[in-house]
Amino acid sequence: MRTGRLFRDSALLATVVIALTGCDDVAPEPPPPPVTVAAMTLVPSRVDLIEDLPGRVAALRVAEIRAQVSGIVRQRLFEQGAEIRAGDPLFQLNSAPFKADTEMAAAGLQHAEAALVRAQVQTRRLEPLVQAEAISRQTYDDAVSQRDQALADVAQARATLARRQLELKFATVDAPISGRIDQALVTEGALVSPTDANPMARIQQVDQVYVDVRQPATSLDAVRQVLASQAADSNSDLPVTVLRSDGTPYEIEGRILFSGISVDAGTGDVLLRILVDNARYDLLPGMFVRARVPRASYADSLMVPQQAVTRVGGKPQVWVIGEGDAVHTQPVELGELIERHYRIRAGLEAGQRVVVEGVERLSEGAIVAPRDWQPTDMTAR
Repeated sequence: MRTGRLFRDSALLATVVIALTGCDDVAPEPPPPPVTVAAMTLVPSRVDLIEDLPGRVAALRVAEIRAQVSGIVRQRLFEQGAEIRAGDPLFQLNSAPFKADTEMAAAGLQHAEAALVRAQVQTRRLEPLVQAEAISRQTYDDAVSQRDQALADVAQARATLARRQLELKFATVDAPISGRIDQALVTEGALVSPTDANPMARIQQVDQVYVDVRQPATSLDAVRQVLASQAADSNSDLPVTVLRSDGTPYEIEGRILFSGISVDAGTGDVLLRILVDNARYDLLPGMFVRARVPRASYADSLMVPQQAVTRVGGKPQVWVIGEGDAVHTQPVELGELIERHYRIRAGLEAGQRVVVEGVERLSEGAIVAPRDWQPTDMTAR
């Protein structure tokens, strides 16, 4: 019986030894391989937030050509659609009546001057006589009064002559401004007067033009900040680009002059006026265009692609690669979405590496094998 117990104990001991020997032969489980991801290094850059708005072109200045005297149009002195300089003659009215009036006024001035000379001579003759009491004081006073009346008549005749000469000058209708003249709205033989409802022609200065756009009043504060930054920084350059109907830009640029002070009650929009150099006359008054208007400018912004941002419980976060290529989540505060890139307001710093592709396979503390991220669409940013 003792021999049987000893046998059983030996068998049990052998079994334990064999089991322990088998455990030593099992290899430990290897760590998981690094996750391959695409990452980018954050570099601060200048970001301009822009918006495309519809607008209409208006001439810098518009002058309506009107007659300042009544008369018959004798001749048109310009080519329709031509470039006009200020002071160029445009229409010639029948000047014969004005010449006659001018000559009549000149003759009236000569008559008044002759009467003045006679009155002055008479006054000088009577002055020693009244001192010697050879004539009455009343006679001398009458002569002085006639002299003064003659002097006033001369002044009136000169004013009349100047008025008639001005009317004669107005018989030639001149251009008040430089620009491009439109078609003539009157023909030879037409009777024109200063009270006419319609002008004789129109001149529009279009070497510079206005582009008037309308935008929601809610974005007015951002535009005012842009204007303030331009005024404070002489090196600030936020040009406005004018686009054709197909979206291609004109080879011209403009700048914001001011924003309107009233809001359209029907649409809630406010007027924004842009001054554009138009030396090649690409833009004509009345054209509808689109203006690419800057809404904000950030000097040192951190931008991350949209696919790099994940949300947990509605809160945005990104995966950041730390020491030893270990990743961890980093909550961020997002700004504007600009061409599929978020502007980071807070949460990240320049020089950090952010995972862009492969975020769905990551876990906190995982080791990654990063490679440089290359956007598939090079115009995405």
